[in-house]
Amino acid sequence: MVTVAQPRTTAAVPPRSLRNLGPNWYAAVMGTAIVANAGAALPVRLPGLRDAYEAVWVLSALMLAALLVARAGHWLHHRDRARADLLDPAVAPFYGCLSMALLAVGIGAFSVGPGVIGERDAVVAGAALFGAGTLVGLVVAVAIPYLMITRHRVAPGGASPVWLLPVVAPMVAATLGPRLVPHLPAGQWREALLLGCYALFGLSLLAVLVMLPLVFARLVHHGPLPLALTPSLFLVLGPLGQSTTAVNSLADVAPSAIGSPYAAGLGAFAVVYGVPVMGFALLWLALAGAMVLRAVRRGMPFAMTWWSFTFPVGTCVTGAASLAAHTGLAALEWASVALYVFLLAAWAVTGARTLRGLVSGALLAAPSAPLPATARTR
Repeated sequence: MVTVAQPRTTAAVPPRSLRNLGPNWYAAVMGTAIVANAGAALPVRLPGLRDAYEAVWVLSALMLAALLVARAGHWLHHRDRARADLLDPAVAPFYGCLSMALLAVGIGAFSVGPGVIGERDAVVAGAALFGAGTLVGLVVAVAIPYLMITRHRVAPGGASPVWLLPVVAPMVAATLGPRLVPHLPAGQWREALLLGCYALFGLSLLAVLVMLPLVFARLVHHGPLPLALTPSLFLVLGPLGQSTTAVNSLADVAPSAIGSPYAAGLGAFAVVYGVPVMGFALLWLALAGAMVLRAVRRGMPFAMTWWSFTFPVGTCVTGAASLAAHTGLAALEWASVALYVFLLAAWAVTGARTLRGLVSGALLAAPSAPLPATARTR
């Protein structure tokens, strides 16, 4: 019998390295972009810092482009895994990171982008990322809670800080929107965008207020999170710092978009809201830090959850810096600088560990055990 060798069709073989590339990888883009955005918001101005922020922003934009292509390949070649991720309550909330990655890079387009690509192109890029990020964020803010209610099976005590991710994305959009207000025609256009951003702020804030008690109740009644998930406690800082940044950014542009007495009222609201929220953020930072130290003593391993140390802390940097600009309080300036030092250290360590795991293939390796069934039957 003669056997005929079949030609190899390597082009048709799906790239296995993409199979385990989940939406949580967008957190690396967020965590990198916030280093540039938060740095640009600091009251500190030293030679060379601006160039460093611009370089980090370019890196985040390249990471975003590469990840968008890779995730498209994931959906193209591994639809079964992509659908399973949507039906997994531990993974699905990370789709909120897609929106926030787009928006974080968009904020950087306005804060440091003009020095890299020019003012006009920076505005165009920021506007495009605002539109895409806001649209994705609104879809995710509805779709993921819908799946949680109708398809996910969540065990008692299964609440997690990652549940905040889908509903925080509109808050990031509310922070980027004010950058576009001065570039719109005066009158209805500016007012519509301003009030639209306040609507995004409100829907995100109220959704967070629904989710956050569930997270705290889970901690109180069921104890600390598993070691690898403990860094996710820092995610609670995200809506706190981001909402403070949003209201202060909106107050900055309110006088050019809406008449008196509302503009003055919105300026006062930014401080009246931001100060107590930043106070709670510092309380949660201390609590989450204590829980992480406890987990480290018990052998907390490296995981992609370590990116929780970056973007949420970065939002507290921008929140404290924006409050300092509105109040002139030096203590808030020093707080923003201290938080930024922590952010830089967390980004450097987490980025290095991620790069090592990516090169070795450990972070993209298949899970050791089959994923549990998480979807309800219809």
